[in-house]
Amino acid sequence: MGCGQKMGYGLKRAAKCFRDFRTRRSARLGLPLRASAFLWLLSPALLLASVSAVRAQVVAAGRQGTLKLSAGVIGSGDTFQYGQRKMLGVGAFVDAETTGHFGLEAEGRWVEFHQTANVHAETYSIGGRYHLDFGRRWQLYAKGLVGFGSITYAYNLGRDQDLIVTAGGGADFRWTHRISLRVADFEYQDWPETHYGNMTSLNASVGLKVRIF
Repeated sequence: MGCGQKMGYGLKRAAKCFRDFRTRRSARLGLPLRASAFLWLLSPALLLASVSAVRAQVVAAGRQGTLKLSAGVIGSGDTFQYGQRKMLGVGAFVDAETTGHFGLEAEGRWVEFHQTANVHAETYSIGGRYHLDFGRRWQLYAKGLVGFGSITYAYNLGRDQDLIVTAGGGADFRWTHRISLRVADFEYQDWPETHYGNMTSLNASVGLKVRIF
């Protein structure tokens, strides 16, 4: 078995395990996917923020502020390989970043607008984020996320809930001390095991980001 075949087999195994785990968990909790998934993905970022807040209380004032927590909303234009559909969506995200270059990002996206044949999708992801600041205003970043997505096929013929792997990046512009504009955000999402095989989607977003602390 070649390297490419091994990688594809590994992604399929991961997708199946992830889907089975999510199905069992949703059934056990009895909560709708949309209501529970984003909160579940936020847990690592919120935990990191809590640890930072406790630590800030016991260190000298000059060493505080080792972590920043921000939340925001976005609007996006999305292209799905399935039927080459072009749609519109909205999303929400939380960034937890250190005073260095590394942090976490959790996001939920709901691609529900400009539908044809009732095709729509939702994705929930979390992962690492690397950022660089330029002056006091601009921040460029790259990110790698993993999570799961749900897509409804044309005319309600079926619905998939699968693993997704995301690579992306973008730029934020600091407007005030607490408010930043998400000037551009781009993502490439890979859905390795949908009903029709491997599928990809692309999205471009703009939005608003507010620093919590």
